[in-house]
This record gives sequence, C-alpha cells and structure tokens, in this order.
Amino acid sequence: MKGAGSEGMEDRCDDEAMAHVVAMIATDAAAGLAEVERALDDYPDDARLHFLKGSLLVGAKRFVGAHLAMSRAVELAPDFDLARFQLGFFELTSGEAAAAVRTWAPLEQSLPAEHWMRLFVAGLRALAEDRFAACREALTAGIAANRENQPLNADMTLIVAECEKLEGVRGPDEDDARGDSVSATSLLLGTARRH
Repeated sequence: MKGAGSEGMEDRCDDEAMAHVVAMIATDAAAGLAEVERALDDYPDDARLHFLKGSLLVGAKRFVGAHLAMSRAVELAPDFDLARFQLGFFELTSGEAAAAVRTWAPLEQSLPAEHWMRLFVAGLRALAEDRFAACREALTAGIAANRENQPLNADMTLIVAECEKLEGVRGPDEDDARGDSVSATSLLLGTARRH
C-alpha cells in the first residue's frame, strides 16, 4: 500500500483512498479522524492527510495536536497554500500574531494581490492591528473573490460582522486607536473557533 516516496517524491495516498477518507469525514468527524490516522500509517508524508487531521483536531478542540498536524502539512508541502493559510489563521486565533505573519509571508510573495487568500491575509493582519475598517474591507473583497472555499467565506463573514459591530461602537475615525478596544485575538477566539 505504501508509495515509493522517500527520494524526493511525495508519498501520497491514491485518489480512491483519499475519497474514502473524505467520505468518512463527511459522515462522522470522529470516525473520519480515525480513518485519517490509519491513512497516515500508510502515507506518513502526505501533507493533505496532515492538513485534514489538523482541521479535524481544531473541530475537536484539540489545539496542540491541530497545530502540530497543520505545521507538518506545511513542512511537507511548503506550496500547499490552503494549509499555510489555515496554519496562520490558527496561529492568529491562538494569540500568536507574529507567528501567523511569518507563516503567511510566502503567500504574500507568491499570490497575486487580488487572490482571495492574499486578501484574507491582509484583512486578518489589519485585524491583528485593531484596524477594523481595513480588516472589513479586505475580508469583504476576499469573500467576493473566493469561489473555492465557501466554509472559509462563512468564517470571514463572521469576522466582518464583528468588525462592523466594533466600528459602530468605536466609530470609523478611531480605527487606529488602541486603549480599551477589543483585541483582535479576543474577537477571533469568539468567532473563528466555533467551526
């Protein structure tokens, strides 16, 4: 069952095995996680499996394991843009804004400025700096551009709604004020970790 993979070629499970894993996840997250673990026994270098594991562990609120799995996915496949974005998003929601910025840096260099992932990164960076209007603007543009990942659009929509509430309380001219404002981390912890 195992691929050749140790001489530069990625050890990836085949389409049929991946379809089985995804079907299990769609049916039952706990059973899906067990299936991902079994698949990782056969394909330990498949970044997609590590990414799926990390995503499932976030849903199960097992954050240390989620971070390890997502980090491994990015380590194995540095050009796996979605895994890199989600790892940075996870780091930001964990209060590690500097780590998120480092994780996202390759996306900001490789993706065009109008790419939805890059717009999301710009919005989340603005959020980390408590610049709510800039966050809302970039996330809204990213949502409009994103046709690939609707669940991620739902997460960003929640953040946009929270920014709108905060802007109403603070006013648009106070966007760069610090003081007693709600921190980006507390905002994200209240919205992003619900999925």
